[in-house]
Amino acid sequence: MVTEKEAIKEAELVKENGNVKIVALVGMSGSGKSVAVDYLTGKGYPKVYFGGMIYKEMEKRGIERTPDGESEKKFREMIRETEGKDWVVRQVIDEVHDLMKAGQKRIVLDGVYSWTEYKTLKHEFPGMLTFIAIVVSKKLRYKRVAARPDRPFNAEEIRERDRSEIENLEKGGPIAAADYYVLNNGTVEDMEKDLQEILTEIKF
Repeated sequence: MVTEKEAIKEAELVKENGNVKIVALVGMSGSGKSVAVDYLTGKGYPKVYFGGMIYKEMEKRGIERTPDGESEKKFREMIRETEGKDWVVRQVIDEVHDLMKAGQKRIVLDGVYSWTEYKTLKHEFPGMLTFIAIVVSKKLRYKRVAARPDRPFNAEEIRERDRSEIENLEKGGPIAAADYYVLNNGTVEDMEKDLQEILTEIKF
């Protein structure tokens, strides 16, 4: 239940920032989330990439990124333990505020992982944020991940990645709590059409 104080804060933020709308794309590996993000950025909307915060910090600390993504996974889990579960989202929030100050009214978030990140973003940007989950049948998702040219995984590897992301990074929460869902079992064109219908509905 929204408290009176939270309702007042939401009204003040909406008034202060005008017609700002933020869309956060969420989904498991191989769901097609990156394709959905590309569709939005292709329209000229700026994106804030959660993984980019990890990459920047890894570079700052002299940690190399391995082709299989293992070093990134370990670093993401390590920094959540040492700096707090909200470390990445704090960096993202700063970038979003910078974009808003620069006059951006439509912003895309790419890579929300955890329930902590979901709750923090909802609290920070009340009335502005819409979560859209890109979902696909597991069998098809595994097939697509195995066939992709960049960092393919076999069935055992993708199952382990799913387990790690769900258990260690709480990735299931934001997907379960999304405001809208796009079923990506068909073509890219089908997915983009369904996504555009949502964008039109929310006036993004």
